Amino acid sequence: MENIILTGFMGCGKSTVGIRLSYKLKRVVVDTDKRIEKEQGKSVRDIFAEEGERFFRDRETELLKKLLEEGGEQIVAVGGGLPLREENRHLLKELGKVFYLRVTPQEVCRRLEGDDTRPLLRGENPLQRITELMEQREPVYAAAADVTIESGGKEMETILQEILQYMEEDNENTDY
Repeated sequence: MENIILTGFMGCGKSTVGIRLSYKLKRVVVDTDKRIEKEQGKSVRDIFAEEGERFFRDRETELLKKLLEEGGEQIVAVGGGLPLREENRHLLKELGKVFYLRVTPQEVCRRLEGDDTRPLLRGENPLQRITELMEQREPVYAAAADVTIESGGKEMETILQEILQYMEEDNENTDY
């Protein structure tokens, strides 16, 4: 079974789904934002503030290349902006089966209410900013994904079962 890659907008559930899948499948979960924070010794917010977005995006690309070299059967939850680079979309496809967890802007706003750690959501009207960003990123997420799963309003177990079902079907259809 190949790597499971979870992508989508911030707040769509990538980290939570990744952790739950890791328990079910007994696999390591890699959260790209957390790994970059550990490697850089500071938060994503501080990296954006001190080094800029381009620096952070370069670290994401480097990390994908490292993960490809590492191999193994992992679950990788990627930051919401990681698929914006075309190179990263290609690397994600090489890395494994890419699942796009899609939610509505209203759901994201509800889930992230009070979260001040998201650099791209600072401002007066978070719902408007979320809606604008999601409209820009939707085609990118869709292009990066092998499978799109609606994750808003679903029980966690349902989302996990959908992912596992796709992985099982994919394994059955693979010619060796």
